[in-house]
Amino acid sequence: MSMFFGAIIFLLVAANYYIAKRLHKGVLNKIPFIVILAFLLISAAVTLLGVAGKGVDFGAYWMGIFAYLVMFFIVAEIVWLFVRLLKVSSDRYWFVAGVVVLILTAATSGAGIYNAQDIDTVTYQVPIGKNDASDMNIVLVSDIHLGAVGSEDRLSEIVDKINEQKPDIVCIAGDFFDTDYNAVKNPEKAIDEIKRISSTYGVYMCLGNHDAGKTVDKMIDFTQKAGITLLNDEYVIIDDRLVLLGRLDGNPIGGYGNARRDSIETVLGDYDKELPVIVMDHNPINIGEYTNEVDLILCGHTHKGQIFPMSIITDMIFEVDYGYYRRDANSPHVIVTSGVGYWGLPMRVGANCEVVNIKIN
Repeated sequence: MSMFFGAIIFLLVAANYYIAKRLHKGVLNKIPFIVILAFLLISAAVTLLGVAGKGVDFGAYWMGIFAYLVMFFIVAEIVWLFVRLLKVSSDRYWFVAGVVVLILTAATSGAGIYNAQDIDTVTYQVPIGKNDASDMNIVLVSDIHLGAVGSEDRLSEIVDKINEQKPDIVCIAGDFFDTDYNAVKNPEKAIDEIKRISSTYGVYMCLGNHDAGKTVDKMIDFTQKAGITLLNDEYVIIDDRLVLLGRLDGNPIGGYGNARRDSIETVLGDYDKELPVIVMDHNPINIGEYTNEVDLILCGHTHKGQIFPMSIITDMIFEVDYGYYRRDANSPHVIVTSGVGYWGLPMRVGANCEVVNIKIN
C-alpha cells in the first residue's frame, strides 16, 4: 500500500513539474520557475488534504482545474509534434500554446463549476405491463454525496426539485454520503431538509459504495432520523401494487461491518410474482445479475463520467452508464441516473446533475 501511495505522489509531483516547465517556457516566462512550481505543489498538497477529508475546499476546485491543465497541455504536445514534423516556424509556439491552454482551462473549468450548480429534471415513461403499478410516479435521485464541497447548501434545492414532481415513491439509489459521515457539517439541518420530502408512500434508499466504512452506523442512524426507509438486501411491498427492493453495494469503501451482498434469489425469496419488482442497485455493473424476475432496475454511481472525457471511459466500462436501457424483450428495464450531486471536484462537464421522474405505465 505504501508503494502505491508513493507512486501516486511521484506521478503527482512529476505532473506538476511538467506543467510548471511548460508554463515557464511559454506564457509565464517572466515568473521564476521555482515560484510557478511552488504554487502548483502547494495546490497539490491542499488537494490531497481535501481528499483526505481535512475540509480544504480549494483543493476540490483545483482538482478539476489541474486535470484540464494536464489534458490541454497533452493536446498541445500532440500539436507540437505535428508542428515539428511539418517544419513550421515555431519560435513562439509554447507562448501561444500556453495562452490557449490557460484560456481553455479557465473557460472549461468555469463552465463546469457553474453547470454543477444546476439541477435538471429528466422524465422517462416505462411500460412495465403489469396493471398493479400503472400510473405510479417514482422519483429517482442518487449520488448526493452529502459531506462533499457545497453539498449541504444544495440539499434544499434538491428537495424542492423532488417535491415538484409530486412523487408516489422517492428512491435514493446510493451514495447519499461522501464516505465520511463526520464531513457533514450540520447533520441536524440536513435531516430537517430530508424530512420536507413529500411522497405518497415514502422515501426509500439503498447503500452505495460511499455509504460505508467506519462511520456507516452514523449514516444509518441519520437515515432513520430523516424518515428514510433503508433497504439492505431486503424488500417492501408498496400499497399491494409493487415490490421495491434495495441492494447492498458489492464493493463498499471500508465495508458494511458484517453485512454482505446476497444473491437476488435469496433476497427475493418467496415473493408475490404477480407484482412488478423494482430494484435499487447503486452500481449498474450489476445489471447482468438480473433476469425476468425483475421489471425495473434503478442505478446511479457512474455520474456519466462527471467531466469530459471521463464519459468516454464510463461508456466503455458499463453496459449502460446513463439513461434508459433494455438489453432485450426478456430483460429488465434499466435507468441509470447521472446523479444529483458530484464526487471530488464540484464540476460537471458534459454531464448534468439531475432528478429523475419515472412514470410507470
